[in-house]
Amino acid sequence: MYVINSNLAAHPPMGWNSWDCFGVDVREEEVRENAVFMAKHLKAYGWEYIVVDLGWYAPEATRHNYKEPKIPMRIDPYGRLMPIEERFPSAAGGKGFRPLADYVHSLGLKFGIHIMRGIPWIAVEENTPIKNSMATAAEIANAEDTCLWFNSMYGVNTTVEGGQAYYDSLLELYASWHVDFIKADDLGFWDGDGMMSPYRVDEVEALSQAVFKCDRDIVLSLSPGAAYIGDTNHLRRHAHMWRISCDFWDDWEALKRQFPRCARWASRICTGHWPDADMLPLGQIGIRGEIGTTRQTNFTRNEQYTLMTLWCIFRSPLMFGGHFPGSDPFSIQLITNPEVIAVNQQSRNNREWYRDEEQCIWIADDDSGSAKYLALFNLADQERKTIGLDFAQCALDSPVQVRDLWKREEMGKYEESFQFELPPHGAGLFRLSPIHE
Repeated sequence: MYVINSNLAAHPPMGWNSWDCFGVDVREEEVRENAVFMAKHLKAYGWEYIVVDLGWYAPEATRHNYKEPKIPMRIDPYGRLMPIEERFPSAAGGKGFRPLADYVHSLGLKFGIHIMRGIPWIAVEENTPIKNSMATAAEIANAEDTCLWFNSMYGVNTTVEGGQAYYDSLLELYASWHVDFIKADDLGFWDGDGMMSPYRVDEVEALSQAVFKCDRDIVLSLSPGAAYIGDTNHLRRHAHMWRISCDFWDDWEALKRQFPRCARWASRICTGHWPDADMLPLGQIGIRGEIGTTRQTNFTRNEQYTLMTLWCIFRSPLMFGGHFPGSDPFSIQLITNPEVIAVNQQSRNNREWYRDEEQCIWIADDDSGSAKYLALFNLADQERKTIGLDFAQCALDSPVQVRDLWKREEMGKYEESFQFELPPHGAGLFRLSPIHE
């Protein structure tokens, strides 16, 4: 029984994804611009993945029509989707994403793509052969098994000849493009309100096995979410990260809903396998994205602190959704604080300590010693609140030296407890170090 390589994601992956800013219509020059920005300004802080999201194979796709059935898509002779030259000029001549990936790699970064579960409708209609198999597309496709929101792919029957071979052929192609990261969509979600797409066990395993067998190290991310917590062991065996919610956008109520989700999944965190609270809709988003119009994030500065603090203390993967060159300096400052990022990358035993309607407390252990991390959240809409923790409750010897990680300042020595005043929708993140006198 194979198990996907945990070492490829020993820490929560950090990167950029084109969806929040460019939707189904990202272009090669925009990918390159964001890669250059990351290499120059963010790489030193651990940011490394550049990911092209949905629609790179669909020449006429827009945010208004991409959910329609049977949209035009480009495929190769084996029924595999290919990047379109109109938006990715370097893909001309059948080169695929190899030239773009090589450019990203030349900057010291890694390259990723979004894929949909299944096989394209046009491959089935043309009944293309499956590479390294006697089967054809029509023989492995289940035309009744389509995505609820992207109706141009059919499910793959992995129990018949050619089913596994199709997924193997995909990974052979992506490995030849030098892809380092795959965000695989439509593999099942449950939103908690009755909307459900079944967890596609067979296709998850087929894709994961193909990743395992291919001649390249590739991190596998499952989407869209929300994953069912009862599938944790299966998810750990077959993926490096998986979504715990449906698409997350820049809305305070949506951010509040992430708190109980993160709390439920915190005990399931496992090195190399990360529950994913979804992308960070920060900076300049909505340029051609699915939601809204061009804007700097709708989150206030206090809410942005809350978002980053929760994602870091929960140890979610960090995927920035904004267009870096157009993003405001505050957003860039927010994601280049090395002490905050260290909580995301290196802490352990992360857990929610307390939560009610108006406040929340998380704690975690510093990976390097006896110190603890403390995250405080004011969820109230109007009132400033003083929120804190008694040291004895979390088995922390006092006195304690407290450091404000957002300000990167020492706050001094505290006896028995620590409290901090926060504005509405605000958050604080602190390192508590016992003083041995």
